[in-house]
Amino acid sequence: MPPNTTQMRQEIEEIPAAVDRLLSNGGSALSAAVAVARSGGLRFMMSAARGSSDHACTYLKYASELLLGLPMASVGPSVASVYGAELQVAGALCLSVSQSGQSPDIVELTRNARRAGAGTVAITNDPASPLARTAEATLPLHAGPERSVAATKTFVTSLVAGLWLLAELKGDDSLLAALHKLPEQLDAAARCDWSAAAAAITGSSLFTLGRGPSMAISNEAALKFKETCQIHAESYSSAEVLHGPVSIVAGGFPVIAFAAKDAAEPLLAEVADTLAAKGAQVFATTSLAAKATVLPHVRTGHWLADPVAAIVSFYTMVEQVAMQRGINPDAPRHLRKVTETV
Repeated sequence: MPPNTTQMRQEIEEIPAAVDRLLSNGGSALSAAVAVARSGGLRFMMSAARGSSDHACTYLKYASELLLGLPMASVGPSVASVYGAELQVAGALCLSVSQSGQSPDIVELTRNARRAGAGTVAITNDPASPLARTAEATLPLHAGPERSVAATKTFVTSLVAGLWLLAELKGDDSLLAALHKLPEQLDAAARCDWSAAAAAITGSSLFTLGRGPSMAISNEAALKFKETCQIHAESYSSAEVLHGPVSIVAGGFPVIAFAAKDAAEPLLAEVADTLAAKGAQVFATTSLAAKATVLPHVRTGHWLADPVAAIVSFYTMVEQVAMQRGINPDAPRHLRKVTETV
């Protein structure tokens, strides 16, 4: 690596290997998590997470509902840690996602859910963490050390670990096959050239868009713009952005729209083109766009896995934007790697 390479860039380049480690070494942990999920008469899903991990849960929410037909709710950790409420969650599977596994509020909500009869599975990069010790089963991320404050490897491996669990519960052979091809696909995604989008991001405000599972990627992208570039980015569903937020769009306003090869793709492309016609600089990961600029993107062979490739391409670009603005993405101001919320 060149001496001026950021830790964030190094960790982005490690994502394919991290996913390969997860898929190669995570089989026994996956079997234990599947057993927990099936042991209580699974009726619905819930999640406990914050920040990037909560965006991973948004992705898993759509995957659960679209694959399994099981609704999934993100429960605010303060319900347990601050308010002490006892949840009625018998028959639920609680997915608790935390890269460090140390945040007391996530641990307390997991403990609360388990006490109330929910199955509990932790997704974490530290299998010896308090969260892992609290849950009935743990899916270790196998991401290796992540030193940059901005999570990249652990976000992607959280997506893959959770989707792997849901695919096993469904018995979806085509999705399972696509997951095991992901390391190669993500290596290609990391090399997609989004420099045109990077060059257009010169101001202090922008939109990111998504719909369905790609909504989670839009949320994560907006957070990363704030975290690493000090840009005020807002994430919207393509179904909502024309209902009010569009009023701040002016000539040259940057928009990045994330699409997968799914049922929402044509609808998102239409909105991207509508914004481009209003003068916005719109970049989209879909070849269906006619007026928006089509970004190079990788299709994975399964529409549910496509958003995973999209965020890897985005991470490469956002690190570039931070460096162009003279900001060290490894050490964002006011932030530290592990935030422990009560």
